[in-house]
Amino acid sequence: MALTTAQAQASNLVVGGKNFTEQLILSQMTAQYLRAKGYDVDLRNGLGSTLMRKAQESNQLDIVWEYTGTSLIVYNHVDEKLNAEETYERVKALDKKIGLIWLNESALNNTYAFAMPQKLADAQGINTLEDLAQRITQEQQAGGKPHLMGVDYEFASRPDGLDPMQKLYGFQLDRSEVKQMDPGLVYTALRNEQLYVGLTYSSDGRIKGFNLKLLEDNKGYFAPYKATPVVRQEVLEQNPELAGQLNALSATIDTKKMTEMNKRVDIDQEPVGKVVTEFLQQQGLI
Repeated sequence: MALTTAQAQASNLVVGGKNFTEQLILSQMTAQYLRAKGYDVDLRNGLGSTLMRKAQESNQLDIVWEYTGTSLIVYNHVDEKLNAEETYERVKALDKKIGLIWLNESALNNTYAFAMPQKLADAQGINTLEDLAQRITQEQQAGGKPHLMGVDYEFASRPDGLDPMQKLYGFQLDRSEVKQMDPGLVYTALRNEQLYVGLTYSSDGRIKGFNLKLLEDNKGYFAPYKATPVVRQEVLEQNPELAGQLNALSATIDTKKMTEMNKRVDIDQEPVGKVVTEFLQQQGLI
């Protein structure tokens, strides 16, 4: 998508967003909310992650929702293992150097997660990745049937992917038990109970829509991806009330609420604008 240069002016804001459902929701939500506050808002979503970042760095976008893990790992190339608070503070400091200000992070964490069919997880008493590891190990020792795990191609081979995760949690699947597949197919296979467990994203609408259970990453293996409004410093200076307004919006968003909104768009086929308007009204923001 071509982006034309936008000069930041008081009350004239350009909101950007990426090209997947959650980002379409967040960017539309921000645009509706700020228009209700009296701002003139230009919405430009449907962008790739790197393009969105470059557009904000070059002053073409004023406000975006970014994920802490994305900024840390993809944009700032930090491979140090940090917890959620450390990740937020690090990206906040690094991006401030280039004039991008991280406001208050939301409680929405769209990170990697493993999920099981809800019925199966409940029947076996599995709530955490540690529970999963113990169950797999016990059944392997008893000569039980294979446990099929679905993961995407990248996670299966990357150095911070499947192998170190298994080492941390103390279990080991045979190669034949790990099925590499398109990320979208993992959800379908879990819904059809063709997989024992699969790699998902923690706020994906199909978690709820397909009756899946997210397993708690109780040893903190996966990097945090907390959704946070990021605004150009110049824009905040020109709009003194903007930071407080966006922080108020951020405070209403969490993983459970976003999963429901993602489900309504992806599974129930409701329009993004309608879902966003109803959410903002429910939260008393418009």
